[in-house]
Amino acid sequence: MAFSNFKTIGEVLKEYQVTYTEANFMGEAEFNIPDYFREDLEIVMREGAVYSSEYAICENIIYPVLKEAWKQYNSKFTLWSHHSLNFDEKLSGFPEYILAKRSSLGKVVFDKPYFILVEAKQDDFEGGWAQCLAEMIAAHRLNAEIEITLFGIVSNGKTWQFGKLEKSNFTLNINVYAIQDLDKLFSAVNYVFQKCEEQLNNLVTA
Repeated sequence: MAFSNFKTIGEVLKEYQVTYTEANFMGEAEFNIPDYFREDLEIVMREGAVYSSEYAICENIIYPVLKEAWKQYNSKFTLWSHHSLNFDEKLSGFPEYILAKRSSLGKVVFDKPYFILVEAKQDDFEGGWAQCLAEMIAAHRLNAEIEITLFGIVSNGKTWQFGKLEKSNFTLNINVYAIQDLDKLFSAVNYVFQKCEEQLNNLVTA
């Protein structure tokens, strides 16, 4: 699991000669959150041990949010959980979640291009982004000749940060999103899904 060997984002930037900037590139795309989702999340956060481990954060908070947004795009994308991503010995491992194009061969086929890499960390955002950026670079190289913007998300469950990789330029969004403001968080996640859909549509018509 070489992705986890990277502990700081600076290590990754230097290793792969990627430039780093900070800017507010995120937009918002309104998302109608079902009442059942709000009620379920409220119970889980009130009664569950949701922050006890990275696995708990994934299962109780991150995956439910991603899954709810993904449902609207399931005909075009597959949301993979803890699937291996391998480019070489240094760029390999198991990202928490990967959004990839849905294969024409069926939902069980892990196919490229890849669009979103998601990493969960217990308050270690520096380490989280080191891993997530390494995963984004691996996905970018695996996408090969396909030039698309890759998105990254790092979250400890409470706070969600977003980044994007365009060729060899990484941008970290300055503003962060909180699970307590569920509407704004979903509008951000939905925005990223929309951008992925736009890129996929452009690839199909190119």
